[in-house]
Amino acid sequence: MNALRRHRALSRIWASDPGLRGWFTTVNHTDLGRMFLAVAVFFFVVGGVLAMLIRAQLASPRSAFLGSDHYNQVFTMHGTIMMFLFAIPLFEGLAVYLLPKMLGTRDLAFPRLTAYGFWCYVFGGAMMVFSLLAGVAPDSGWFMYPPLSSTIGAPGINPDFWLIGITFVEISAISAAVEITVTVLRYRAPGMSLSKMPIFAWYALVTAVMILTGFPPLILGSILLELERAFGMPFFQVAAGGDALLWQHLFWLFGHPEVYIIFLPAAGAISTILPVMARTTLMGYGWIVAAAVSLGVLSFGLWVHHMFTTGIPHMGLAFFSAASTLVAVPTAVQIFAWIGTLSKGRPSLHLPMLWLLAFFATFVIGGLTGVMVAIVPFDWQAHDTYFIVAHLHYVLIGGFVFPMLAALYYWMPHFTGRKTYFKLGNTAFWLVFFGFHGTFLLLHWAGLLGMRRRIDTYEAGQGWEAINLIASISGFVMAIGFALVLIDVVINAVVAIRGSRDPWKAGTLEWAMPTPSAPYNFASLPHVTSRDPLYDDPELPVRLARGEGYLGDPGRARRETISVEIASGAPRYITVFPGNTALPMLMSAITGLFFLGMLLKAYWLVPISASGVIACALYWVWSLGGTTREGPLPVGRGPDLLTAAETADPPGWWGSIFLLLANGTFFGSLLFGYVFLWTIAPNWPPPNFAEPGLGIGLTALAGAALTALGTRWRPGAALLFAAPGLVALAVTGVMTLMLVPDPTAHAYDATLWVLIGYGLLHQAVALLMLLFLGARRRAGHVGAHVGGEARIVRLWCDYAVLVSLVVALAVGLPGWLA
Repeated sequence: MNALRRHRALSRIWASDPGLRGWFTTVNHTDLGRMFLAVAVFFFVVGGVLAMLIRAQLASPRSAFLGSDHYNQVFTMHGTIMMFLFAIPLFEGLAVYLLPKMLGTRDLAFPRLTAYGFWCYVFGGAMMVFSLLAGVAPDSGWFMYPPLSSTIGAPGINPDFWLIGITFVEISAISAAVEITVTVLRYRAPGMSLSKMPIFAWYALVTAVMILTGFPPLILGSILLELERAFGMPFFQVAAGGDALLWQHLFWLFGHPEVYIIFLPAAGAISTILPVMARTTLMGYGWIVAAAVSLGVLSFGLWVHHMFTTGIPHMGLAFFSAASTLVAVPTAVQIFAWIGTLSKGRPSLHLPMLWLLAFFATFVIGGLTGVMVAIVPFDWQAHDTYFIVAHLHYVLIGGFVFPMLAALYYWMPHFTGRKTYFKLGNTAFWLVFFGFHGTFLLLHWAGLLGMRRRIDTYEAGQGWEAINLIASISGFVMAIGFALVLIDVVINAVVAIRGSRDPWKAGTLEWAMPTPSAPYNFASLPHVTSRDPLYDDPELPVRLARGEGYLGDPGRARRETISVEIASGAPRYITVFPGNTALPMLMSAITGLFFLGMLLKAYWLVPISASGVIACALYWVWSLGGTTREGPLPVGRGPDLLTAAETADPPGWWGSIFLLLANGTFFGSLLFGYVFLWTIAPNWPPPNFAEPGLGIGLTALAGAALTALGTRWRPGAALLFAAPGLVALAVTGVMTLMLVPDPTAHAYDATLWVLIGYGLLHQAVALLMLLFLGARRRAGHVGAHVGGEARIVRLWCDYAVLVSLVVALAVGLPGWLA
């Protein structure tokens, strides 16, 4: 088969549906990556317009441009959109588009999960924008502190849009994180060991794991606050045993890792682009990987520095202050490695390089002011002033937006297949750069003069007038610069002439394909022996087009790629991907009905939509694999390989591992909240707190033993023994709930309801999976007989058992000890 026939055959197999229908049925990562990026840019424009409204309001004292209520909605939505609807989805879009191309594979690990996450993002974001247009946007600040956001401070529907909409959007983030993690670990070009991965893949992996462990505390906080608002469970009301500081702990457990979740993908782009612009290789690859991992770990030990003014004990202040300054070390390692890369190369001042230089100048200032606010006495003075606002924007815009603009201009020839011809981007660069520093450099000064953040107006004579006027003018200059960037991108994408395949002379695999890329990425998969395959073998693109790599023969007429061993990159098995389908969009729409029912208090929609989601999920999984064993199949070179359905570690097992990581973090955050309220909140426990008897404890132990043992026997016995065990655990939970009849009476009672409800939910999931596995076996599906699917079900059953035992211990131990 010649290259042209191979291209046509692969295009028929991998192409999305034609016309408008393809937008809703595509599961191709290239299409979905572009869609993610386009929607994220749209939200950036919306957030930017809101920022200009803020600067117009603060340009002069006692401004009447916006009323207080509208101003609160505008600044809340500005922060919410930029943090949740722009920054993280932009990284997700870039990773979805680039990772398979950089890693030398044909798609992400779970294509339908990517599509489901995208549509959840679109529907959740649309819900937030609708609230803004309807005048009922959240108005308690993007941090949503109770009691400002509880029914005491905000009895309307405004905070519910934030709590429910953000939780809906977080589904997208968790989906993308699972997708990225499994893809980086298992879906790479054969021969690409962990030490040979592109540096961007390392950053994406660290970021994805941080999302899985950093977002669950916020999801928990949002659920608890919505339960308080909708059903009166008093988690954050001091009079009923709650504590508003619990929200701050849960929020900043997410909020500070979020800063590094935003920064690390930008750092990955810098580490990829900088060596190419300097015409050399990256200095200190291993040190940079270690620094990225260190940042990911250290970022989870800093959250309390946002709460230095809330009455933290001196030992805690010292610990978190030291941790907050320590985080500068791995950041400095990366910066010095980048400077070393520049020093050993011959930098070219192309437009991506200008944006990287702007990053260095800006982010270093943001890092230094970050070290300043890590010092407790200074933080006491600067807390909640515009100094913090300026520091935040120096870190986020300097540390994320500027590198992402470098990435935009670096990879734009790959997106469009066209040469960057018009020079409007250079004018845009200088407008953005000077406009940004003219805005936020001055706001440090305003903060030091005492200007409080989140105010909608101020009196004359305080020394802030000239600062705010110049900052507002500079802000509009910056906005004009960003508008010119968008215009420049559109013009170059539509009008510019066709460019070469690799205009930057880079060495990574995304430049080893025609641009714009075909839907299958590679006509045959490469065998990788170094970090820069194109430097070692400039003829690699031609040889791949000829089918000299893996899976170059499309004779089986289905979407195939290769999964590899995690460490070595040795070929492991063939993964068969599903074709185009509208199922992800349908499932996300039904998920949206679940959240809409909660928002509108139409609770009858909740069980209906939940049943619809379960039905879609069962159909989704039922369509995987087949009933015929194919045995080892040829892959073009090397030994023949089995398909994923015929192995004991299918992709679903790895996806479950990382989904349970997020799930376990959620549960750990719930236990943290329980212990925090028990030790800090007043009147804990209440005088009549539940005292489960010995019989309930023994029932829970027996149920856990039956479930754990049953899932380790053959599948028939698993259903026979594990199912009664799960039922016994459920009976334990229901019996305990009967001891706590009113969850609105005290935060202790409400917490028990949530803990036990969490256990019951996972018992139901495990039981459903057991029944589903039995049905798959009767239908003759290969995966159910080989053992891979049984391992997945065992994983979830074991988690349900562990959760049930921990809940029983947490609920029963205080009563038994009393």
